Amino acid sequence: MTETVDILACGAHPDDIEIGMGGTIAAYVAKGARVAFLTLTKAELSSNGTVATRQEEAARAAAILGVHARYQLDFPDRGLRDIKDAQLSQIVKLVRALQPQLVFYPHHDRHPDHGHCGQMVKEAVFNAAIRRFATEGVSAHRVKASYAYFINGIPAPSFLTDVSAVYEQKKQALQAYESQFTPADGVSTPLTDAYIDTVIGRDRLLGKEAGVQFAEGFYSDRAPVVANLLEG
Repeated sequence: MTETVDILACGAHPDDIEIGMGGTIAAYVAKGARVAFLTLTKAELSSNGTVATRQEEAARAAAILGVHARYQLDFPDRGLRDIKDAQLSQIVKLVRALQPQLVFYPHHDRHPDHGHCGQMVKEAVFNAAIRRFATEGVSAHRVKASYAYFINGIPAPSFLTDVSAVYEQKKQALQAYESQFTPADGVSTPLTDAYIDTVIGRDRLLGKEAGVQFAEGFYSDRAPVVANLLEG
């Protein structure tokens, strides 16, 4: 039986979640939250590394961040635009089985798969709450909230999370993806051009905006409600 979690973080490719919100994951795990990762593709079209190597790196990165469980689907890399009902139902069924309070997905950016992944997850979260949307063995579940994280670029965030205390874990999780960021043999890609340094610079810049050392940004379709402004 699938164990329930507090947070489900979704990505199109292994390393998406770590780039966008690895610090936030580590911070919530440190507070006792149970977190699961869901990755839609195995990134089989990546210029460097192999599918097997990428899976090993993803497992190491998840362990560094303290992730409770990692789920890997087999949707086609660069094929997420052509969504099929059966594929969407796989995500719906997992959302219902895991019963997360929060779901995260990639914000749209220069890589089309990120936006398509986000759209699929948003549809799945919506369908998971519909009682008469059929999925065998699991019943409807309504997610408390869902938010988009940023991979490439710095769109205007709806809110930031302070990840200063756990930022070393995020860096270690990114460094686990040696085949993508520091390949010994391979071709030049945007990921091999000091990409981790770029991510660190972005998170440092967002942190400066919030008055902390490092922060990660998120976008919400609905304005989040702050329960107590005195708590900061």
